[in-house]
Amino acid sequence: MHPRFATEASIAIRGPDGQIDGRTKDVSRGGLAAIAQQPIAPGTAVELEISLVFDEATFSEPLAVPARVVWCTPLGERDYQIGTAFLPLASEQAEYLSMFLRYLSDWDGG
Repeated sequence: MHPRFATEASIAIRGPDGQIDGRTKDVSRGGLAAIAQQPIAPGTAVELEISLVFDEATFSEPLAVPARVVWCTPLGERDYQIGTAFLPLASEQAEYLSMFLRYLSDWDGG
Protein backbone atom coordinates (compact mmCIF):
# COMPACT_ATOMS: atom_id res chain seq x y z
CA MET A 1 0.00 0.00 0.00
CA HIS A 2 1.28 3.46 -0.86
CA PRO A 3 0.80 6.56 1.32
CA ARG A 4 -2.00 8.77 -0.01
CA PHE A 5 -1.77 12.53 -0.03
CA ALA A 6 -5.05 14.44 0.13
CA THR A 7 -4.60 17.22 -2.38
CA GLU A 8 -6.74 19.14 -4.80
CA ALA A 9 -4.77 19.30 -8.04
CA SER A 10 -6.17 20.08 -11.47
CA ILE A 11 -6.60 17.00 -13.65
CA ALA A 12 -7.42 16.27 -17.27
CA ILE A 13 -8.55 12.69 -17.95
CA ARG A 14 -8.15 11.73 -21.61
CA GLY A 15 -9.96 8.59 -22.71
CA PRO A 16 -11.53 7.12 -25.84
CA ASP A 17 -14.53 9.47 -25.53
CA GLY A 18 -12.52 12.69 -25.17
CA GLN A 19 -11.26 14.75 -22.25
CA ILE A 20 -12.88 15.24 -18.85
CA ASP A 21 -11.54 17.93 -16.54
CA GLY A 22 -11.69 17.59 -12.78
CA ARG A 23 -9.68 17.73 -9.59
CA THR A 24 -7.86 15.16 -7.54
CA LYS A 25 -9.07 14.05 -4.15
CA ASP A 26 -5.89 12.16 -3.28
CA VAL A 27 -2.72 10.95 -4.98
CA SER A 28 -0.33 8.07 -4.25
CA ARG A 29 2.50 6.31 -6.05
CA GLY A 30 0.00 3.71 -7.28
CA GLY A 31 -2.86 5.90 -8.50
CA LEU A 32 -5.30 8.63 -7.59
CA ALA A 33 -8.91 9.45 -6.88
CA ALA A 34 -10.51 12.30 -8.82
CA ILE A 35 -13.79 14.20 -8.85
CA ALA A 36 -15.32 14.94 -12.27
CA GLN A 37 -18.74 15.74 -13.70
CA GLN A 38 -18.85 12.73 -16.05
CA PRO A 39 -18.49 9.02 -15.31
CA ILE A 40 -15.84 6.78 -16.86
CA ALA A 41 -16.36 3.03 -17.05
CA PRO A 42 -14.08 0.84 -14.91
CA GLY A 43 -11.42 -0.85 -17.04
CA THR A 44 -11.04 2.16 -19.37
CA ALA A 45 -7.44 3.05 -20.26
CA VAL A 46 -6.84 6.80 -19.86
CA GLU A 47 -4.04 9.34 -19.81
CA LEU A 48 -4.00 11.63 -16.78
CA GLU A 49 -2.49 15.11 -16.78
CA ILE A 50 -2.06 16.31 -13.21
CA SER A 51 -1.11 19.91 -12.35
CA LEU A 52 -0.59 21.36 -8.90
CA VAL A 53 -2.59 24.54 -8.31
CA PHE A 54 -0.52 27.18 -6.52
CA ASP A 55 -3.15 29.94 -6.84
CA GLU A 56 -5.96 30.86 -9.24
CA ALA A 57 -3.56 31.63 -12.10
CA THR A 58 -0.46 29.55 -11.31
CA PHE A 59 -0.13 25.84 -12.05
CA SER A 60 2.79 23.41 -12.14
CA GLU A 61 3.86 21.80 -15.38
CA PRO A 62 1.45 18.91 -16.00
CA LEU A 63 2.51 15.39 -15.10
CA ALA A 64 1.17 13.04 -17.81
CA VAL A 65 0.78 9.39 -16.81
CA PRO A 66 -1.04 6.39 -18.25
CA ALA A 67 -3.69 4.85 -16.00
CA ARG A 68 -6.67 2.53 -15.86
CA VAL A 69 -10.00 3.40 -14.24
CA VAL A 70 -10.58 0.97 -11.36
CA TRP A 71 -13.89 2.27 -10.05
CA CYS A 72 -16.38 5.09 -10.61
CA THR A 73 -19.19 6.04 -8.23
CA PRO A 74 -21.76 8.85 -8.18
CA LEU A 75 -20.97 11.60 -5.69
CA GLY A 76 -24.03 13.73 -5.07
CA GLU A 77 -26.31 14.69 -7.95
CA ARG A 78 -23.81 15.70 -10.63
CA ASP A 79 -20.29 14.64 -9.66
CA TYR A 80 -18.49 11.30 -9.89
CA GLN A 81 -15.56 9.99 -7.91
CA ILE A 82 -13.14 8.11 -10.17
CA GLY A 83 -10.42 5.81 -8.84
CA THR A 84 -7.45 5.09 -11.09
CA ALA A 85 -4.35 2.91 -10.97
CA PHE A 86 -1.23 4.07 -12.77
CA LEU A 87 0.03 1.80 -15.52
CA PRO A 88 3.79 1.17 -15.88
CA LEU A 89 5.60 4.48 -16.19
CA ALA A 90 8.59 5.47 -18.31
CA SER A 91 11.62 6.31 -16.14
CA GLU A 92 11.15 10.08 -16.69
CA GLN A 93 7.48 9.84 -15.67
CA ALA A 94 8.36 7.80 -12.57
CA GLU A 95 11.01 10.36 -11.59
CA TYR A 96 8.57 13.27 -12.05
CA LEU A 97 5.89 11.41 -10.05
CA SER A 98 8.40 10.86 -7.23
CA MET A 99 9.25 14.58 -7.25
CA PHE A 100 5.52 15.45 -7.26
CA LEU A 101 4.88 13.16 -4.26
CA ARG A 102 7.94 14.50 -2.39
CA TYR A 103 6.55 17.99 -2.84
CA LEU A 104 3.16 16.86 -1.44
CA SER A 105 4.88 15.10 1.46
CA ASP A 106 6.93 18.22 2.34
CA TRP A 107 3.92 20.50 1.89
CA ASP A 108 1.79 18.21 4.06
CA GLY A 109 4.42 18.33 6.80
CA GLY A 110 5.29 14.64 6.17
